Amino acid sequence: MADIARLAGVSVSTVSRALAGSTLVNEATRLRVAELARSLNYTINVGAQNLRLKQNRTIAVVVPHDPATRQHLSDPFFLSLIGSLADALTDRGYEMLVSRVDVHRLDQAAQSYEAGRAAGIVLIGQWHHHAQLNELAVRGVPLVVWGAQLPGQAYATVGSDNVAGGQQLTRHLIERGAQRIVFMGDTALEEIGQRHRGYLQALAEAGRTADARLTREVPFEAAAIEQAVETLLSDGTDFDALFCASDLMAMTAIGALQRLGRRVPQQVRVGGYDDIALAAHYHPSLTTVRQPIEAAGEQLVAALLEQLEGARPASRQLLTELVLRDSSA
Repeated sequence: MADIARLAGVSVSTVSRALAGSTLVNEATRLRVAELARSLNYTINVGAQNLRLKQNRTIAVVVPHDPATRQHLSDPFFLSLIGSLADALTDRGYEMLVSRVDVHRLDQAAQSYEAGRAAGIVLIGQWHHHAQLNELAVRGVPLVVWGAQLPGQAYATVGSDNVAGGQQLTRHLIERGAQRIVFMGDTALEEIGQRHRGYLQALAEAGRTADARLTREVPFEAAAIEQAVETLLSDGTDFDALFCASDLMAMTAIGALQRLGRRVPQQVRVGGYDDIALAAHYHPSLTTVRQPIEAAGEQLVAALLEQLEGARPASRQLLTELVLRDSSA
């Protein structure tokens, strides 16, 4: 602004008013200042402007990174949720800052807020660090997390009803005639643990005793998923259905089953979780539990903006829907 003011022969405050379109500056001066700004490739420093005006229209969306599973930002579920958040923020006049933090240092998710770059934080996933998130909330960081509702929670979460989703898919597999259903997923993760709880409840409703050998602790990592399928077949486990904790896990498992000579769904029925876009186009098309991603972005943003307006953190739970396709036919 000082450079433009010197070249235009006016004060810095006049340049500021001219660029803001103020009627206090005559038309000739506004046009001269605008032309100089264009020729110098001048853009407003939004961060500095926010600090000066004591306002911020940027929300940080943080996706934790787990080096052990190497789950990438390009994961279709992450991309879908980030897209939903971008739409919801744009509709409200906010910008989005996307970043990653180590899953073991979720406290670092607050850095953009504490540095003044963002007004609040949307964190995708709780992982194993519920206590760290509570500490952030106690420190007064405006925070909302995509995840499960837990006892003693000081922060707000938005997530789907994972217990109900687990029940829906397990009941469906039972109704289709499955006798021995394997659950695959890392049940130490809160959301996956709740899906497993729904699986156990559906088995109990059907009068079946849960077999611990049919729960396989598998991370979101392709090699581990393929190894788990190979182990199921090599150790002689009797099973005729797979409940996979995500769609990508289900697709990887189907590929491994087919490579090892098992037909899906004729010999093994398979169900996933999320209903990513590829699920309908995979072969066979994937039966899955749909998480309402579009609504998720809306609710995450709404929950955070309520905090920014002074409301206490309030959690929300979204309904799941069973989507029937060929993989469980």
